Amino acid sequence: MIFVTGGTGFLGSHLLFHLLKIGKKVRAIKRADSNFNLLSNVFSFYTQDTQKYLDKIEWVEGDLLDIYLLNEALNDISDVYHAAAIVSFDPSHRKKMMKTNVEGTANLINAALGKDIRKFCHVSSIAAIGRAENDNVIDENVVWKTSKKNSNYAISKYGAEREVWRGIEEGLNAVIINPSVILGPRELNRGIGSLISMVRNGFKFYTPGVNGFVDVRDVAESMIRLMESDIYNERFIISADNLTYKQIFDWIAEYLKMPGPKYKATPYISEIAWRLEYIKGLFSNNKPLITKETARTANHTYYYSSDKLIQALDFKFLPVRQTIKDACELFLKNNN
Repeated sequence: MIFVTGGTGFLGSHLLFHLLKIGKKVRAIKRADSNFNLLSNVFSFYTQDTQKYLDKIEWVEGDLLDIYLLNEALNDISDVYHAAAIVSFDPSHRKKMMKTNVEGTANLINAALGKDIRKFCHVSSIAAIGRAENDNVIDENVVWKTSKKNSNYAISKYGAEREVWRGIEEGLNAVIINPSVILGPRELNRGIGSLISMVRNGFKFYTPGVNGFVDVRDVAESMIRLMESDIYNERFIISADNLTYKQIFDWIAEYLKMPGPKYKATPYISEIAWRLEYIKGLFSNNKPLITKETARTANHTYYYSSDKLIQALDFKFLPVRQTIKDACELFLKNNN
């Protein structure tokens, strides 16, 4: 049996369906207040018989901070897919994010070391790779450097990754994946869903930065293929294309048949924007669309290489343009 964390999240939902589709028996952890709307929505992208697949999941209620629950949940488990994490660029979430992402991962690693686990897959992030002072193409050999440019999220994912490497040193067979910005169908209020909504609402600005992007289906497939391979104790960047943010917005606008952003948001304008969003959030109690960390990241240029994964698995990525086309078509179908 396979154990999955983060199963009600965006990547976790796609991963769960892919595992169930190939006949795997799955046990997944959820919190008491977990919302299944995203999970059901993702499953409905792949099949009309959504409930049939949902009923196959064995759920365990709890969280990664409960070490006794984790020890029990890993009974009779052969493989672990760890996709759970708090993703936030809100400074007020730093303490909770560090506790869940780092301490939660440490707890899961410790529980896995005490069981007969065949293999462990950890979902890290390109944010955990040493990119802060790097102007070259970033691959798995780049070393992390402490820097003010590192976001709190990046620091938490780096800390979580260190726990996995500790587990490897103590005898755990594991693989680590470092996805770039994950896009894909059925993500509604974050990621591609929020970008589509911004263009649909007439957003006029774009930032000059470059980043890596990848389809969620490719991330799920790469995880399963790495776990089924004889590859152990390695990390892999999972990124299909290096693209400007303007190109992403332009493709979205093209498929929505709307004008795209045409004004360049310089770093100076971005600094003003996140401050205005922060102030607006104080009065509206809504999460700001732009934070200090996202504004600054969107003005940087980062290029990533997935050559290691491509060579190891002969992996072929979906074009990000196709990812955006699929997401926009689903958005229009559900909102017209």
